[in-house]
Amino acid sequence: MSNNFSESEERQALRREVAKLAGKYGREWFTEKARSGEKTTDLWLEIGKNGYLGINIPEEYGGGGGGIGDIAAVCEELAAQGCPLLLMVVSPAICGTIISRYGTEEQKQRWLPGICDGTSTMAFAITEPDAGTNTHNITTTARRDGDEWVLNGRKIYISGVDEADQVLVVARAEDAKTGKVKPVLFVVPTDAAGFEFKSIPMEIVSPELQFTVFIDDVRLPDDALVGDEDGGLVQLFAGLNPERIMAASFSTGLARFALDRAAAYAKERVVFKDAIGSHQAIAHPLAQSHIEVELARLMTQKAAALYDAGDDMGAGEAANMAKYAAAEAACDAADRAVQTHGGNGITQEYGMAGLLVATRAGRIAPVSREMILNFVAMHSLGLPKSY
Repeated sequence: MSNNFSESEERQALRREVAKLAGKYGREWFTEKARSGEKTTDLWLEIGKNGYLGINIPEEYGGGGGGIGDIAAVCEELAAQGCPLLLMVVSPAICGTIISRYGTEEQKQRWLPGICDGTSTMAFAITEPDAGTNTHNITTTARRDGDEWVLNGRKIYISGVDEADQVLVVARAEDAKTGKVKPVLFVVPTDAAGFEFKSIPMEIVSPELQFTVFIDDVRLPDDALVGDEDGGLVQLFAGLNPERIMAASFSTGLARFALDRAAAYAKERVVFKDAIGSHQAIAHPLAQSHIEVELARLMTQKAAALYDAGDDMGAGEAANMAKYAAAEAACDAADRAVQTHGGNGITQEYGMAGLLVATRAGRIAPVSREMILNFVAMHSLGLPKSY
């Protein structure tokens, strides 16, 4: 970011090109794919072909050499055109970032080029049925057996496993010195023996499905381990801060889409003599949402800039704030867009009502608004830990 709080011309040009590409597909195409159980593979591959999918990954592995702010911009512009691709958050941003930072040279050569061009997708598995937002309580275990690792456990709400070739799994290994458990990361092929998954019926209209994952005595070679066995939480959070930044961009993109549709409708819809957008009861809520979205976008840009500058602590605070602000802004924007449309707002024809559920998910995942408030209370305000 420059000192005048505007993005670089390169970033703005990137946004224009991604918006133009996604605009060829649009919300109607996206929704039709989702309702018919089809995938948005054509769009995904075109993003990859144009170099946008791996724009945050080093050039030597097929990426664009950019930062998390660049891939966040791509994610936002896709959502703003009505094509929110959840796996953008997962494959290039979380998995791509962790492997780029902590993977061996052989691992980078093996997995990153496919992530960049879209021919190979990697899912991310951390959430568990009994752990919820408490990642310290995950029970998926990894134990050494000779020159192999054996994984056992369960994961839930794992996105896009049916589209992925591999899953980056967060497990717990026992520290032989202390007896304590520590987080470790493994790339698990989705066709590995003992690895199974079952779809979870969801109300969200999305081509990307959610799954429960069953990991039963899955054997992996030693080089499936990503990073240092003793790296701990530092390696994990290398992916979680980008996840929050991407989630914020996902939300602001959806909010922009909802507001664009609402504003267009308010300019054309005439009920009492004039277009309804001339009435403050319609105009003010939309204007308020526009302000809230722009504020959330600015905090998201700050979080990305801090992360790309290597300030992990500062980025963590800003990323949590950005994710919180963006989700709140998106929920309000979607609700106001539905209200602006009146009865038409809850029809499939106008496509507004589905945004209520889609944006609402941002208050829950990838981290709940309550846990973000806990984080800010403790780390930003210095209040006692409450959990």
